[in-house]
Amino acid sequence: MRRSLTMVFTAALMAAPMVASAQGAPAADEQSRSIKDGGVKVAGWKGMIDASEAKKGLTIENAKIASEGKDLRVTTGPASTYWNEKSAGKGDYSVMAKFTEPKFQNLNDHPHPYGLVIAGNDMGTENASYLYCAAYGNGTFIVRGFGPAAFQMNGRRGGAAPSVNKAAGKDQPVSQDITVAVKGNTVSCTINGAEVWSAPKDSLVMAGRLKSTDGVWGVRSAHNTDVIVSGLMVMKP
Repeated sequence: MRRSLTMVFTAALMAAPMVASAQGAPAADEQSRSIKDGGVKVAGWKGMIDASEAKKGLTIENAKIASEGKDLRVTTGPASTYWNEKSAGKGDYSVMAKFTEPKFQNLNDHPHPYGLVIAGNDMGTENASYLYCAAYGNGTFIVRGFGPAAFQMNGRRGGAAPSVNKAAGKDQPVSQDITVAVKGNTVSCTINGAEVWSAPKDSLVMAGRLKSTDGVWGVRSAHNTDVIVSGLMVMKP
């Protein structure tokens, strides 16, 4: 079966939300940083921070996304979601990218996640809805959505999966290959070649959750994280 391939390359992501320690316990004492010379530095891209971060007086200017060669570099700051409005998925499609944390926990005192966003609608508004699958460098992952209120698909702090890579230690590199796919009535997330989560589409598209699985796709990073995103692309049947 022939596939049409659309590629958009991206680089270092310095992450945003999710406050979970290596043991899964919250660490409320760590505050989001403010990144110098922040903002959206990539043509055609837009960004938004979580409402909880905005209530603290932070803005998207306190995080940063910039081109770095063929990749993107995202530096946070507050938990941030980024997308390109020309990059939309419709029907059946898969979005994939490689996320590399060059130095695990170099900006935070506990692991924070980073990953892919799909099904983005009304982005940049208080009515935004989208779904993301994100990995931590300690072997855990989280699937979460906003519609516009947050909803969890694998628990409030996510869970562990054997395929999710673990950093050897603080300041050591760790990478995750993440794919989020919509196929028929199923939405799934695969990390490093193994499916870690799936759910029926009709459990996601409903009042208070997603408006549709059609929508823009992009990347998301929790607060105070440094990540490189490469090979960001969408594949359609």
